[in-house]
Amino acid sequence: MIIAVANVKGGAGKTTLATNLAIARAIAGRDVLLIDADNQGSSADFTALRTEQLGNAGYAVARLLGREVRSEVSKMRPKFDEIIIDVGGRDSEGLRAALTVADAVLIPVLPSSFDVWSFSSMVGLAREARGINPELRVLAVLNAADAQGSDNREARELLKETEGVEALSCQLGRRKAYRNAAAQGRSVVDMTPKDPKAVEELTALVAAIYGASK
Repeated sequence: MIIAVANVKGGAGKTTLATNLAIARAIAGRDVLLIDADNQGSSADFTALRTEQLGNAGYAVARLLGREVRSEVSKMRPKFDEIIIDVGGRDSEGLRAALTVADAVLIPVLPSSFDVWSFSSMVGLAREARGINPELRVLAVLNAADAQGSDNREARELLKETEGVEALSCQLGRRKAYRNAAAQGRSVVDMTPKDPKAVEELTALVAAIYGASK
């Protein structure tokens, strides 16, 4: 399965989600390739830190930009159980290429007005991509959500009401655990000490995307 983690707005938490998903799937025994398709190279930098800390990241990583995202991912697909693409936070050639080759795009949305507005632009790109990739699933998840507040409810309602989008019932909270894990070169599922709430959130997200039995 190929998942693109994408949003045209920066700061939505794409790299955090992509790296946490890659590690969770690798721990589950899947052969995982994480593709860094962002000019900033954050996923590749994280993987370098993880390899330095642990000796082995547990998954493969590749840097691909622009049109090569589509051509190279198509070549790599038979070699891996899962491919996760971390795409930069803007409308780019790499983002559009990823949408044409992915089985699903996961759009992280922060519960703020600016992020909600950019969500519609991202959905528009996904709909365009369906002209080439008609089976593309569009998944949306609320990310960095506050424990309480009306913003969460309003953002969730928008996701649910958007045609052609699967609004995931799970959400990820605004937790230090995600930042602390990244600083260790780890995921919330393999960091020490663990945050049970963060582990629960990520486990629910993995189940929503890949299925609880996989």
